[in-house]
Amino acid sequence: MPAIHIRNFRAGDEAALRGVFHASVHGLASTHYTRVQRAAWAPLQHDAAQWAARLCANQPFVAQAEGDGAIAGFADLQATGYIDMFFVAPAFAGQGVGRALMAHIHAQAELRGIAHLQADVSLAAERFFVASGFVVQERQQVERAGVVLRNARMAKALLAG
Repeated sequence: MPAIHIRNFRAGDEAALRGVFHASVHGLASTHYTRVQRAAWAPLQHDAAQWAARLCANQPFVAQAEGDGAIAGFADLQATGYIDMFFVAPAFAGQGVGRALMAHIHAQAELRGIAHLQADVSLAAERFFVASGFVVQERQQVERAGVVLRNARMAKALLAG
């Protein structure tokens, strides 16, 4: 696994995180979603201001490779325990970046007194979330740009104290 440093989001990360998001959806989710579904989920053309506003609101954690500084992935944790975004760059898939981000989320949840994690998880990421102790609460169908995508509402209770 490359040496990864996890830091807080900062202004100027928006384009790099969009690149990770787009590459992750179109690369890592390609076996679970059609080209049309992936294009609706992560279109090449997007509203950069809207994307920046979402990142500012979510304040994600950024996994950055030591050395070259490449963005390896990012994830967030909301005050409610909801994980809205969790993406790993395809070039870093299977190298422990997701595990490092999930460990950081768990540590932050403990610091913040969050006892329950929840996420709407893509079919591509479901196995990883199960391995991280999450369970499927319900199967869902969501619409993006008029296209239906399947995912799972998953949750994990954290041990108190």
